[in-house]
This record gives sequence, C-alpha cells and structure tokens, in this order.
Amino acid sequence: MTLHDLLYPMIRPGDRVVYLGNYTGYGNDPIDTIDEILTFRRMVLSLPGMMAGDIAYLRGSQEEMWQKLLQLQFAPRPGETLSWMLDNGLRPTIEAYGIDPQKGLYAAQEGVMGLTKWGAHIRESVRRHPGHDVFSTHLRRAAYTSDEAEYPMLFVHTGLDPSRSLHDQGDNFWWGSLQFKNILNPYDPFQKVVRGFDPESQGIHLNCVTATLDGGCGFGGTLVCAGFTPTGDIFELIET
Repeated sequence: MTLHDLLYPMIRPGDRVVYLGNYTGYGNDPIDTIDEILTFRRMVLSLPGMMAGDIAYLRGSQEEMWQKLLQLQFAPRPGETLSWMLDNGLRPTIEAYGIDPQKGLYAAQEGVMGLTKWGAHIRESVRRHPGHDVFSTHLRRAAYTSDEAEYPMLFVHTGLDPSRSLHDQGDNFWWGSLQFKNILNPYDPFQKVVRGFDPESQGIHLNCVTATLDGGCGFGGTLVCAGFTPTGDIFELIET
C-alpha cells in the first residue's frame, strides 16, 4: 500500500507498470495483498489515457506453484510435490484461503479422485474473494517492450537462460537463477533484462545489461520499484 501511494502520483499516460511476481508466499496477508493490487489497478485505469494493457503481472515462482497445486492430480508423486511446495512458501497462502494443507496430503494418498475433489474445494475458496480467480488467469510468463523501441527491455521473474530463445525458456523464468548470472552481454534483441526475485538474496543489483530489483521483501527486507526511461536509465528507485 505504501509503495502504491508513492507510485500513483508519478504515473502518466503512456507509462507501463510491470509487476514481477511472487505476490503471495511466506507472508501472512496474501489475500490483502491481492486485494490491494486489484484496487490499485482500478485506480490506475481510472486515470485519463491509461489502458488495460498498460499493466502487466508476471507469474512468479509462488504463482507457478499455485498453478501446479491445482493440477496436482497429474503429478507423478503428488504427496512429495505438495510437501515440497508447502515448505517453500505455499502453506501461508493455502491457509489464508481457509484450506487445510493436511487434507491435501490425505487427498494425495487417496489418488486422483481425492486430489480432484480437493482441487475443486480450493477453486471454490478462491472464488469467494472477488477478482482473485480472474487475477490468476492474467499472469504472464514475461513482459517486454517492442524490439523496435529505442532501448528494448525484457522483464522476467527470476531467471533466463541466455543460450535459449525467449520462446524456449520454459521453467527458467521461475527457477533459472544461476543462468541469469551468465548474462554478460545484451540478450538479443533486448538491451537489458530486469528480474524481480533473487533466490540467493544478494540484494539490488544493476549493470548495463541486467537489473535485479529484489530488496528482500518478505524476508525482512524492502519492496523495490524502479522507473525506467525509454533509454533504459533509472529515473526513480523506490524502496519501502
């Protein structure tokens, strides 16, 4: 809310707002967080000249796990998969929606039918919160400016394999943090790649070809927002 309050007066027609993922996770207020994101969206779109496409939401590793949660019946080892996700940030989100994780572990033991029923219960619980189910359908894998722009930029959640094309990245967007460090030259056709989450928690890092905007939010650090000019320069860096 503090970040939105600081950001709102700065927004002008023609600006783009890109959220870089992990809206839920280890924190205790995932529902309030998504409600705030949706409220801010309405406020921004009420500004003269702003369009729906001016706001992009990337899918973070937490949101990727949530999607896998709803397809758990297709996992080879659903019980192990669920346990791993619960230990890596998914538990607070599940519990916030009034869902008992232990029942999911029991459902995994029952097999496909048990997990299908549990998944339906999750969807029903999410639908009780207006806009939350629709929000999850608008998450993107990546966002980028036109390759014909003066300074093309690519926005991802966690990682990128510079040896692969954009369309062949697969899970690297969420789990490819090691490859991100190997980006020493511009990732064609983009001049800069910006990410929002560093699993190694090494803080904000900016150079000529990459930018990491992770101040450790959720782990005792700050929430970070950067404003980029059309030439790729940062004109504003907000930490709350």
